[in-house]
Amino acid sequence: MKPTLMRPNPVSTGVSTPVVTPIQQSVVYATDAPDTLDAQYTGQEAGFTYAREGHPNAEALAARIDALEGAEGGLITGSGMAAVMAALMGVCGAGDHIIGGDQLYGRSLRLMTQDLPRFGLECTLVDTTDVDAVVAALKPNTRMILIEVVSNPTLRIADLHGIAELCKDRDVLLVVDNTFTTPRSVKPFESGADIVLHSVTKLLAGHADVTLGYVAARTPELRKAMYDFAVTTGLTPSPFECWLAERGLMTFDLRYDKAQATAQILAEHLAAQPDVLRAIYPSRGDHPDHLRTQSVLGGQAGNMVSFEIKGGRAAANAFSRAAQGVAFAPTLGDVGTTLSHPASSSHRALTPEDRAALGMSEGFFRVSVGLEDPDALMATFDAGLAAVRAL
Repeated sequence: MKPTLMRPNPVSTGVSTPVVTPIQQSVVYATDAPDTLDAQYTGQEAGFTYAREGHPNAEALAARIDALEGAEGGLITGSGMAAVMAALMGVCGAGDHIIGGDQLYGRSLRLMTQDLPRFGLECTLVDTTDVDAVVAALKPNTRMILIEVVSNPTLRIADLHGIAELCKDRDVLLVVDNTFTTPRSVKPFESGADIVLHSVTKLLAGHADVTLGYVAARTPELRKAMYDFAVTTGLTPSPFECWLAERGLMTFDLRYDKAQATAQILAEHLAAQPDVLRAIYPSRGDHPDHLRTQSVLGGQAGNMVSFEIKGGRAAANAFSRAAQGVAFAPTLGDVGTTLSHPASSSHRALTPEDRAALGMSEGFFRVSVGLEDPDALMATFDAGLAAVRAL
């Protein structure tokens, strides 16, 4: 990873400069004359005009994430889903066909199955661990493929390299949602992605106190299309939230490495418990895609663990109530460990049969591991399992 976390010197105040980026809340920025404003809009002069079109705190945050992703000109949006919208609707139009992974984030799935078709976009969901399934879904009007490298919540690993080669051969745009994996594990542009996006809300900001997104493109043309859509539709980020996210990004690599180390310990512990039907973690030998952990993730396995317990919804209720100290909340990437139940949150819109086909029962949980002491975290999960045994 590039050394990107040195503090900037953004504003001079006499002979001194602040060590922290100032928050600039201004909505509008003044210039001295129409010619100067024209020069800004044509790129001859640097500056800002109106916050919906960009502001200093968004630019500072984007520059930091650009450095992590090996990108240029990244765009900060008001949420992760706003970044998804900028990528899909900023680039595609009526009559285009989009292929998506069948285990994308729940709102991305809704966007593709219910919302985009209303605007004349055709969408197909496929298993992105199987490049042959992706090939079979291609159509003459396929414009884009959207994948998450690690699926939510079953932690399957997409065939990133195979899909990237396919997109190159067929002249199809590859969009990678890198939220789960982060540039600590995967740098999609290096594998051939055309667009990379994040929910900055999650691991990058890392403290569950901002809602932001990020999207960057390989070419200026794609970047402009997404920027114009975002500005027109008002996908604007807050300066204060950009400032918070930049602060959180200062410790991103430390937080990621600590959480990943604890996640591996927790996964091994859960796998050894008799009340756990299965524990899912990419580096485990029983993971169906564990060989791709090295080739796609570079040996990194991340901070996400999923597991399944016996007993259905009653057991799920007992576990979550007894696991005191772990927040039961449909989020990820916080400094504290969070527990999510897909059947009642992210994938509640699916039928039980559809969830079962994807490997999610009523006893299935997803864990975003935080920064707690591993022994204390294992004890908390043991308390949850004890409550399941007591049913």
